[in-house]
Amino acid sequence: MFDVGSKQAPAAGDAGRDAAEGATPPGGLRGLFSRLRARLNRGEGLLTRDLRELLPGRQIDAQLLDDLETRLLSADVGVDATERVLKDLRTRVARNELADVDALLAALGAAITALLAPVARPLIIDRQRRPFVVLVVGVNGSGKTTSIGKLARRLKDQGLSVMLAAGDTFRAAAVEQLEAWGARNEVPVITQATGADPAAVIFDALSAARARGTDVLLADTAGRLQNKAHLMDELGKVKRVLARLDPSAPHEVLLVLDASQGQNALSQARVFHQALGVTGIVLTKLDGTAKGGIVLAIAAELGIPLRYVGIGESATDFGEFDVADFVSALLAPAGTGGRP
Repeated sequence: MFDVGSKQAPAAGDAGRDAAEGATPPGGLRGLFSRLRARLNRGEGLLTRDLRELLPGRQIDAQLLDDLETRLLSADVGVDATERVLKDLRTRVARNELADVDALLAALGAAITALLAPVARPLIIDRQRRPFVVLVVGVNGSGKTTSIGKLARRLKDQGLSVMLAAGDTFRAAAVEQLEAWGARNEVPVITQATGADPAAVIFDALSAARARGTDVLLADTAGRLQNKAHLMDELGKVKRVLARLDPSAPHEVLLVLDASQGQNALSQARVFHQALGVTGIVLTKLDGTAKGGIVLAIAAELGIPLRYVGIGESATDFGEFDVADFVSALLAPAGTGGRP
């Protein structure tokens, strides 16, 4: 077992980035979603364009809703979520209750809010469980290790002590990346040699965290979804080994998904949830796609709590999911900064 302590110097070039990441963005989470709105509105997807371009001079009727349905589907909202969003709108249009564009947009925003509200549940650390173990899973390239680093900083800012476990032992780069985040955040990282048994690494980390009275253990894992059976067997072994020390661990199985993967991200969520019982989701790279509708698809089909979203590389581009601000980012006209 190797404990990369908090005294390790950051890699070259990290110092300036650390200073930028350490600052709290003006407006807090509201600032995060304001930046999301600005970035999404550069795109050409349904939910990121001003919907008024679909509506000028048109009657609010069934044909318009059919066009809206097509655009929702093209934005990765998915069939189930699209039907749920449009069900009430179709009823209200049939009753001539939506007289103009503003009324339609307000109704659309309310329907999306109703769909997302049940999954907007932030991660709550139970301080009676020490360490509180978060097993972080996801495919390679989803932003998993970076999300761990950002979450570690967030938890430290809340006054919690944190330890990281480098359970992705098959990629040397993953261990090095986690070590860099550990140094940046001044939190210890438990590692072993490349190719070591991930379950053994995470077991050692839990033992160390218990001995030190650490509040939260964030455990990274490998992400080779192309070999689903082997990966899921490995993650199942990690869960069983953790239970030897703490029958209630892990206390959170946090799945990191790349929003730009669209419906493929939903497929990944199905696989991980079936195998591990995912309890929370981090949706990264939301700014890298014009198709923000995948958030609705995940909410409609799986109902897994959406803990955090990421819209960029810095620590300030990572925050808790807020329904009202997210809907505003999706539907408000570009440049308005207001709600739809």
